[in-house]
Amino acid sequence: MAPESMDLFFEKIVEGDDVTRRSALKRLSAGAAMMSGSAAFLAACGGVEGTSNNDANQDTDVSHPKTAIGTLVVSNWPLYIDEGKGGKPSPTITGWQKANDAKMKYLEDYNDNEEFYAKVRQELENDQGIGRDLIMPTDWMAARWIEQGYAIPKDKNNVPNEKNLIPTLRKPPYDANRNYTLPWQSGITGIGYNPKKCGRKLTSVNDLFDPKFKGRVTMFSEWRDSAGLVLLGMGKDSQTASKDDYLEAINKIGEESSKGQIRRFTGNDYTTDLAKGNLWACVAWSGDLVQLKAENPDLEFLIPEEGAVTWSDNMLIPQKAKSPYGAETFMNYVDEPEIAANIAEYVNYFCPVEGVKEILTKRNPELANNQLIFPDKATTDQLRQYPNLGAAADREVTAAMQKVTGS
Repeated sequence: MAPESMDLFFEKIVEGDDVTRRSALKRLSAGAAMMSGSAAFLAACGGVEGTSNNDANQDTDVSHPKTAIGTLVVSNWPLYIDEGKGGKPSPTITGWQKANDAKMKYLEDYNDNEEFYAKVRQELENDQGIGRDLIMPTDWMAARWIEQGYAIPKDKNNVPNEKNLIPTLRKPPYDANRNYTLPWQSGITGIGYNPKKCGRKLTSVNDLFDPKFKGRVTMFSEWRDSAGLVLLGMGKDSQTASKDDYLEAINKIGEESSKGQIRRFTGNDYTTDLAKGNLWACVAWSGDLVQLKAENPDLEFLIPEEGAVTWSDNMLIPQKAKSPYGAETFMNYVDEPEIAANIAEYVNYFCPVEGVKEILTKRNPELANNQLIFPDKATTDQLRQYPNLGAAADREVTAAMQKVTGS
């Protein structure tokens, strides 16, 4: 989602190509590498860049009085909200509009963290608005917006449902008091595989390097995912690892690639090959596998014995937003358990709101008992964060991974 640190309903198959949120990103961004995020579970640790004087760890005193909203403009990732039956509009959007006597322009144009940032960077640097009231950056990118002074702190009086956040998501290091952000959804980066193709159950990150799987393995081009997992397989903690640790992991990935072990480096377009059996094992996102498994019961998602990494996408109000109050009403609306349950049932990632599991236990027991959607403590204890390497080290590690992937 990309450095820190849940999901999606990916049900449709179009001409054999499973349509997931992140595979849609791949198509929509014409091959741009997906910058997926992580945050511990589910407290994120962002790759903060910039030199703003903003301190997200201090309480803010912000007042956004109730005003007429007009039209709220929201940018989100594709296929990341519930949809009405028969192609009707999202019940969440129409419900919010009715409750607030307002309209919403809901854009599915947040296709990649870096891509979106680049698209609006000039306006940000010129202290202008970007034509959005709410955006959904992954933890590490949210940290950048906050640190560089491009985010508006929220009036917490307008978001009383923030109290419904699960405890582990309440204090991410980059926004310890949640002055600026609230989580939208979160997920895990682990291993997706087909036990029948592999000939056995996998247990470790290092199983990706089994010579028997040569040419049947893919990894994400995003180092925060792939190198993070490889570091765990090397016995190191991805959330406390240094720049040199990450460079060592990338070097290992490069060596395996040069041997032909890795078929290619991907965004979410790994899903088609995995579903069709062209891939046997790969670095994968949890929400994808929930739905891919529904289409192909042979597939499994593995949280390796060494652990896995996790990320969150977050609601954030950008500078010069026309309606911070309207954005806050939407934040509050989607953190109502009944509304959050509708979203969770559709998107199938980790839900950040308490009480949703109990609602879905009555409505959809199978989903409610899925550890990839409502993980228990034993599962969350296995999840690790990405580090905060700092801007200079981040650029060096990014360049090293790009050299390996050829991007």
